[in-house]
Amino acid sequence: MASLLIPTLLLCYSSLSRCSESKEYPLDVFAPQEVKFHSLDYRNVLHWKQHANSTNDQQYFVQWKVYGEKQWTNAEKCHGISRLFCDLSKEMSDPREWYYARVHAAHSGTQSPWVLSARFNPKWETSVSPPTMKLHVTEKGIVVRLKPPRSPHRRPNGSWISVRRLQRMSFTIHLMQSDVEEETFEMEGCAKQLLISDLSPVTTYCLTAESRLHLLDRRSTRSPRACITTL
Repeated sequence: MASLLIPTLLLCYSSLSRCSESKEYPLDVFAPQEVKFHSLDYRNVLHWKQHANSTNDQQYFVQWKVYGEKQWTNAEKCHGISRLFCDLSKEMSDPREWYYARVHAAHSGTQSPWVLSARFNPKWETSVSPPTMKLHVTEKGIVVRLKPPRSPHRRPNGSWISVRRLQRMSFTIHLMQSDVEEETFEMEGCAKQLLISDLSPVTTYCLTAESRLHLLDRRSTRSPRACITTL
């Protein structure tokens, strides 16, 4: 009787051991969490969070594709990385297209399932930075020159493509004196400068500017304050 019981106990112990191992290392224990895009000035970056039960020495692999296509493409610069983001601006350079991305984790020969992002379109979902502002004073008033934010994309000659080339945008300029906002001015994205006249002489004015994307009326934060004194 004892001789029959021992093999049975060993078999049960072996089965429980295998079950215990599978529970200790489930495939999704390394799966990335909250996979989503953040886009600013058409810089399209996929972000994710590390699983609470995962280790710090695991690697991540990212793939992407155009909506409607079956084939996934490896993101070359995001293959076996340890960071929790992947810049896909180059891969997703057409603002008219819709895209998907996915990421999985690997550790000690174990791979997590792929985790899919929501469908993403750069033109509809990008946010915008404030413009760069330069001031110059003349006898007529304050000349404001704005430089729109640039995208991460370049022309064939190597020059940067500004966001205003990718979609319609404009700027709002805020004029302040003694920390009190006195007036706002609208400036079309294609304009190079704005003259603010009829100002008090020998008076210090401060200005800030913000960008506006007309699609969905999306606005930037205000630029750093710049001050200048009239003649």
